[in-house]
Amino acid sequence: MGLIHAGMAQHGMAIFTQNQTAGKGQRGKNWVSEPGTNIALSVIIKPDPLKLHEQFYLSAATALAVHQFFSKYAGEDDTKIKWPNDLYWRDRKAGGILIESVVSSRESGGGIWEWAVIGIGININQTSFPDDLPNPVSLKQITGKDFNAAMLAKELCVCLDEKFSFLMSGSKNEAIEKYNHHLYKLNEKVKLKKDNRVFDAIIKNVSPSGKLMTTHAVDEEFDFGSVEWVIEKIK
Repeated sequence: MGLIHAGMAQHGMAIFTQNQTAGKGQRGKNWVSEPGTNIALSVIIKPDPLKLHEQFYLSAATALAVHQFFSKYAGEDDTKIKWPNDLYWRDRKAGGILIESVVSSRESGGGIWEWAVIGIGININQTSFPDDLPNPVSLKQITGKDFNAAMLAKELCVCLDEKFSFLMSGSKNEAIEKYNHHLYKLNEKVKLKKDNRVFDAIIKNVSPSGKLMTTHAVDEEFDFGSVEWVIEKIK
């Protein structure tokens, strides 16, 4: 964001760090990463020709790239995308995505989507995690191998470039279809929380606008940030 505001950002610029000191997660949470062990990557892009109301297409394409990268090592059947943008291996969280946007206003109303900063954190070599984290897992724990996180980040960037090109070529609906194909708990019963209400629901799919579509007593849809997963800690 600092590069954007300083006028120094370029489309496609990727920034990798060995030590992230102020990682951000969804819903105002912190993303904690052990220094020197994981992927902590930010990618700056100009989202044109996507419009502001099409933000979820970018989120879906990013999630597909992360899935493609991680499943190469951890297995495609076990690697899933948990709505809206977490990377899961079986029932454990391996990574997360946070996209922040720079939007300029215009006199006619609405806004122009100028920039997107895609933050990606993936657990690679870390094997010890804080007790309050909900079921974390790393690539080393899955495979038993050590990896060069910086080299893997370059590999991830190739996947991102491929999926962004795929999206910008006009394959938006296909991106959503592929996102749903890899969706965590698809057609399964999960526990969700909205405000003070905790309830069971079956995951149907995610809409092109990014809404989680569910069914229980009635069909119900949820915007990003309006509902939480209730995750039980695995012993």
